[in-house]
Amino acid sequence: MLALITILNRCHRFPGFVYQQARFSSDQKSIEIAVRPRRGSKAVCSHCHEPGPGYDKLPERRFEFIPFWGFLVFLLYSMRRVECRRCQTVVVEEVPWGDGKRTLTRAYMLFLAGWARRLSWKETAEAFRTSWEKVFDAVEHVVTYGLEHRVLGQIDAIGVDEIQYAKGHKYLTLVYQIDLGVTRLLWIGRERTIESFQGFFKVIGDEIASKIVFVCSDMWEPYLKVIREKCSEVLHILDRFHIVAKMNKALDDVRAGESRRMLREGYMPVLKKSRWLLLKREENLKTVRAYLLKEAFQQLWDYNAPYWAGEFLDEWCRQVMRSRIEPMKKIARSLRDHRELILNYFRAQKLLSSGVVEGLNNKAKVTMRKAYGFRTFRTLELALYHSLGKLPEPESTHEFF
Repeated sequence: MLALITILNRCHRFPGFVYQQARFSSDQKSIEIAVRPRRGSKAVCSHCHEPGPGYDKLPERRFEFIPFWGFLVFLLYSMRRVECRRCQTVVVEEVPWGDGKRTLTRAYMLFLAGWARRLSWKETAEAFRTSWEKVFDAVEHVVTYGLEHRVLGQIDAIGVDEIQYAKGHKYLTLVYQIDLGVTRLLWIGRERTIESFQGFFKVIGDEIASKIVFVCSDMWEPYLKVIREKCSEVLHILDRFHIVAKMNKALDDVRAGESRRMLREGYMPVLKKSRWLLLKREENLKTVRAYLLKEAFQQLWDYNAPYWAGEFLDEWCRQVMRSRIEPMKKIARSLRDHRELILNYFRAQKLLSSGVVEGLNNKAKVTMRKAYGFRTFRTLELALYHSLGKLPEPESTHEFF
């Protein structure tokens, strides 16, 4: 056990404290390492972080450390209480390896949080013979530190979108930084309302918000309204991916309506359950005109000049309005209402789109799929920040593998 103490002094040493003794526990399944204060050292107040005279000692506490060769490792230490003259009260001391009343050492929390980014929290707990709740504590510690110490800096471009996280139309509003060299999750809001999105601008402040140049979003009206209020000078780019999705939805509506009409008239419902057939094989299409209009629209994205893109968009909308296909006409009316926002994609030289946002959303959905028990908004918030936030992490005494 002397060698183990030597290793700890090399990789996890703290001034003012001494590793006194290492021994196996009575059941031989864990290693216990006794820690004592160095002679002459003073305890540090956990409130003002200043040293003060000792008052008394509390019963011995166990702090869980990183497992060693398959053995659980615990640091044993009797916490001192400090008679702090600055705070004018008696408080428990601050120890450098622990965080408040948590039973995990900081090194172990950083270790678990690192694995929780690679595995699900349940798998991490099983791999290191600990509990899901302790993995939660570890991630919470790392994310809380990261949010307190992150530097937002200048943000040139943001993307906002929503994802469904539970049944019953429960959504999260996610705001990402999508600068050319930086992509990260900036903020998570509950629901997709005006009040929810306004919370993001309260967090970043007016100074940072005033310097945003580009915003990418879909056509959800609460987002559009907040962007007009908070970022009236930005180049607002509508998400081309959501426009294409609306086209596909309109085509589905046309196909379904045609199928119902044929069934009423006594014909065989050949369009029933033919969605993917319609999308993939043109020679088998029944709703030909809607499909051809949808395919013709894709030419819009080949333009580079905003003027010619606008000319094409106007002509396409005119053709659709003469088609008498109501779902497609609804799309055309929406595109006309948002014409300038669509053309901003070309004014930004096609450098920015919500494609990056969709990729980050997919990562967020993967995080939720491997959740194994994320039942609360707080837990989901921690997991997403931990996975996508690119937050700074606490310093460690050693890089533990």
